[in-house]
Amino acid sequence: MRRKTSLIIALVLSSFFTKAQDDLLSLLDTETKPQIERATNAYKSTRVIMSQSLDHVGAGVLDFRIMHRFGMFSEGRYDAWGFDHASMRIGFDYGLTNRLMIGIGRSTYKKEADAFAKYRLLWQTKGAKKIPVTVEYLAGMSIVGTKFPDPARENYFSSRIGYYHQLIIGHKFNDRFTLQAGPIIIHQNLVDSVNDKNDLIAAEIGGRFKFTKRLALNFDYYYFMNGDLGSTATRPLSIGLDIETGGHVFQLHITNTSGMTERSIVTETTGQWKKGNIEFGFNLSRVFTLDSKVKKVKT
Repeated sequence: MRRKTSLIIALVLSSFFTKAQDDLLSLLDTETKPQIERATNAYKSTRVIMSQSLDHVGAGVLDFRIMHRFGMFSEGRYDAWGFDHASMRIGFDYGLTNRLMIGIGRSTYKKEADAFAKYRLLWQTKGAKKIPVTVEYLAGMSIVGTKFPDPARENYFSSRIGYYHQLIIGHKFNDRFTLQAGPIIIHQNLVDSVNDKNDLIAAEIGGRFKFTKRLALNFDYYYFMNGDLGSTATRPLSIGLDIETGGHVFQLHITNTSGMTERSIVTETTGQWKKGNIEFGFNLSRVFTLDSKVKKVKT
């Protein structure tokens, strides 16, 4: 009897220690499971300055954005070096998922309305899964709202429309420095003359260097070949400071472009930095969480 009791106790203890060991190994496996870390906050905003950045608003988040521009410094003292004139764009960007963002806007420049969608094809990661770059696909359209210059002739609504597609490829090197670049193709249904091209291919490059937690220096630039646009066209260059104040992001900048959509920025910039044909402006961004329960895409 005593031997049976001892055997039973031994079996129970063995089962207990085996289970405890399995639980401990399971805990260790959980603790040592490789982690995936995704690059976030490459910029303080979804815009570098004029161009779209690598960042998105989160799922269920609305970004109310005002882009404001004064006139050219070269306008002189009579026009207060451009401060007597102003143009602006009001827009709303919304995150459908963590990978997909859409937006609409309206500009006073040429009374242009625009809409776009931005989708994250690749997301820079490190750890168990390494992806060296973030890749964004951007597609949009805009409609010029000004009156036709010759109302007597037969005009078509389709003549007002322009389209664009862009790939943005970027890398966040560290918490301070981010760099991006990518091609953009712009199509305009109607151009000014037979010598102008309906399709234009350009390249955008932009970046950020963060000085402090709330202050960063940004730039963006569009390059296209000489002859692709008219003789007065210049390449858009913008330089600015991002200032974060909690829920707001202020982007103070100087630029040689009056346009505020991809179509107008690339195809209608005429300002020359060396001649003082540059404008002071600012972007103001304020985000609101509209739906915290939006299903986030698995990444």
